[in-house]
Amino acid sequence: MRDKFSFHPVVWTLLIGTVFARGASFMALPFLALYLSNTHGIHPIWIGVTIGLSPLTGTLGGFIGGYFSDRYGRKKVILWTIFVWGLVYFGFSLATHIGTFMVLNALNGLCRSFFEPSSQAMMADLTSVDKRKRVFSLRYTAINIGASLGPLLGVYVAQFSTSLPFLLTGIMYLLYGVTLFIMLHRYSITHSIPVHQLPMLDSLIVIWRDKTLLLFIIGGVLVNVGYSQIDSNLPQYIQNSFSEGVALFAKLIALNAILVIILQIPLSLVSEKWPILRVMILGSVLFAIGFASFGYVTTIFGLMIAMAVVTIGEIFIFPSTSVFIDQIAPDNRKGTYFGAGQFRSIGNFTGPVLGGWLLQDFGGKLLFSVIGIIILCSIIFYSLGYSNIQKKD
Repeated sequence: MRDKFSFHPVVWTLLIGTVFARGASFMALPFLALYLSNTHGIHPIWIGVTIGLSPLTGTLGGFIGGYFSDRYGRKKVILWTIFVWGLVYFGFSLATHIGTFMVLNALNGLCRSFFEPSSQAMMADLTSVDKRKRVFSLRYTAINIGASLGPLLGVYVAQFSTSLPFLLTGIMYLLYGVTLFIMLHRYSITHSIPVHQLPMLDSLIVIWRDKTLLLFIIGGVLVNVGYSQIDSNLPQYIQNSFSEGVALFAKLIALNAILVIILQIPLSLVSEKWPILRVMILGSVLFAIGFASFGYVTTIFGLMIAMAVVTIGEIFIFPSTSVFIDQIAPDNRKGTYFGAGQFRSIGNFTGPVLGGWLLQDFGGKLLFSVIGIIILCSIIFYSLGYSNIQKKD
């Protein structure tokens, strides 16, 4: 049992740091939409634009950050990004104008898009092939441990000051950066594998010609259009439709994360025996049912059931992403491929804007019905991508 979880110390640092860093960010960012709405009275469409700026900058930033990590080294990209990221959250704590929040959230997305592909690629570099699925599964668990605690802490901390959650998040990210700096230098981490020397444009062309990855990305875009509603329009809908909406939304986010922690391992043990396509289809169907249900349930219990269905779909879809990309990516372009996977963030940008318009002009029932249909369409692209994998085999 001990050998199954014997990973490189830097990998463990990244995993443990993910718990604290994600916990801190979930303490602040899920409530950004409510803050803009309650404090500034911003129109839902503009709130959607502000929330969507983060994944928009992450769309191109992920590829660039992943390429840089392949070209110049994971360590440089990771360390520079984490310290800048901490400063961004300090900026959130001081901002008072909607334009400033838009700029900061754009930088937030850029930092995330640089850090995530580089850290995932480093985990792959430092872990044997037979243990990588376990590492990525633990990483997803770490994200959700942080996500389960963050919103509840956010509600508590915000009672003292609305800017305090952002300040604490900035401090946490800087501490994470200092820890990574010490560990990366202690173990002299440079390049675990030879880096590629293709110019960035040529690398983009190589990615563009990988039809399997492109189909997977398109399917991911459609899924993310749905998932983006959780941080943008779902909290507004709940606040307008239920009493004590802010606290209820925080509890739903915590429920989502707790269920992932509890159910991920048993469901992963079952699903790892299935073809990738079956896992993706099942996840998409559950996602669609869960999100569509949000528009029709009228009780707190109904919301909890809908979130539980969404969560099970999430367990089937998201942990498979890193493993899938790791399998199709050449060893010397893993960072670039992980970064290219961030193009799925197009859905995280268009989702809040589309959802904000539907919510404002047509209401929650139509919004979440349309979202359910969009998610179901992802099955078409996952099926085509899986067909390409079989042809290659």
